[in-house]
Amino acid sequence: MIRILLAFVLASALAGCGFHMRNKLMLPADTAAVKVVSTAPYSELAKLLRRGLRASGAQIAEADSKEPAAQLQVLSERWGDLPIAIDAQGRAQEYSLRYAVIFVFRREDGSDLVPQQVIELSRDYVSPPTDATGTTTEREILADELRREMSASIMRRIDSVVRAELERGTLQPPKPATVPAKPATPPATVPASPATPPQGL
Repeated sequence: MIRILLAFVLASALAGCGFHMRNKLMLPADTAAVKVVSTAPYSELAKLLRRGLRASGAQIAEADSKEPAAQLQVLSERWGDLPIAIDAQGRAQEYSLRYAVIFVFRREDGSDLVPQQVIELSRDYVSPPTDATGTTTEREILADELRREMSASIMRRIDSVVRAELERGTLQPPKPATVPAKPATPPATVPASPATPPQGL
């Protein structure tokens, strides 16, 4: 039970202090909106990517939108548990949870902005053969944390590629946000006081 609580605290701490875009995501000037597409219909990673992109300043296109949009495509998500330690009876008691994602980021015209590539993350966890329930809970916590880290890793990868292209001069820099000028406020006019009639003698 203590191990589960420690794992939960660790996951919460990591989520709160590390895996977030600290600045606005850098995208080319001609990127009107971004559509997140996944091979998994109810992908939690796709939801995290949409949320992270929106929070970092990108405009998100709806899945059924027909308007031109750049596409962040999650082509594959794969999980695996690799035994890394065994007990005296030869039973696996510690595993490495592996999470690999293949993605590509395409411009509105279909050309690749970030070419297809893979990111792989892993976390180790203990799995005593006699405590299957506790193991399942700990693994789920780690899986949720890996998804959050994967979402941030993908966005950092996109950001670094775009910034590198901007430095080489192959992309147009994003247009600065313009704030509409406020109409000039006419000076306040003070109504003239009525003339004071002369006092009689």
